[in-house]
Amino acid sequence: MLYQLHEFQRAMLTPLTAGAKAAADTFTDRANPISFIPGAERLAAGYELIYRLGKNYEKPPFNIRSVQSNGHEISAIEQTILKKPFCNLLRFKRYSDDPATIKMLKTEPVVLVCAPLSGHHVTLLRDTVRTLLSDHKVYITDWVDARMVSLEGGRFSLDEYIGYIQEFIRHIGAENLHVISVCQPTVPVLAAISLMASAGEATPRTMTMMGGPIDARRSPTAVNSLATTRSFEWFENNVIYPVPANYPGAGRHVYPGFLQHTGFVAMNPDRHAKSHWDYYLDLVKGDTDDAEAHVKFYDE
Repeated sequence: MLYQLHEFQRAMLTPLTAGAKAAADTFTDRANPISFIPGAERLAAGYELIYRLGKNYEKPPFNIRSVQSNGHEISAIEQTILKKPFCNLLRFKRYSDDPATIKMLKTEPVVLVCAPLSGHHVTLLRDTVRTLLSDHKVYITDWVDARMVSLEGGRFSLDEYIGYIQEFIRHIGAENLHVISVCQPTVPVLAAISLMASAGEATPRTMTMMGGPIDARRSPTAVNSLATTRSFEWFENNVIYPVPANYPGAGRHVYPGFLQHTGFVAMNPDRHAKSHWDYYLDLVKGDTDDAEAHVKFYDE
């Protein structure tokens, strides 16, 4: 019932957040005389904070339209190369009218960035993709929110995860491929490539595994402690819930994103509380640069 209660709360908050946004705009619009009343800045900042705490956060776009490479600005376009129920393989295709530049682009190495399955949107790696595009052909895994995948899409376990990575590598071609896994995908990527090597298949030239514990027994954390002191049944009963009926994946059992987000915030509650308070003060002072930095971080 927890997921259903969360959706009910979200539906109840929608009018409040919409009203808070309208009020914030009212108190900041200089064409409106109300914006000149004493304390208008504080009222606007308060309403804006309420809006951001209660609003729905949609997946932001990559918005990578061009990149710098060897002193040239090169156009780039985002393409969906493969569509799977739980993941899309994206490529950032670069274009140029200069023959020498085109020749150079064709010879550059290929990289597959394996983004985390959950925790945040793939666009959090936007700057990584933009940097790699200066001298690489770049592909990236774009995971689909499981609540948007109907039950007809099948199950998704570690086996399917490994299979997805193998299919992406085969589709791109392993001979000139470099693979980068960021955080959570490190273990599935290592397993996928190891199984391909054991079967005598071509494997990528390099693997770069960033920020993911390959052997979680080493340098154990509080997360390890929780995993080793709770049974599978405990996790099933406390953090796994069916998707509500208002989503395509209704009935699919998932670890809801709002629980993961709560866990993320709970690791440093004081820091996040201070960040939102500082955001309020920045709005009151009119410090748009710091306020925009806060908005950018929490939008992702």
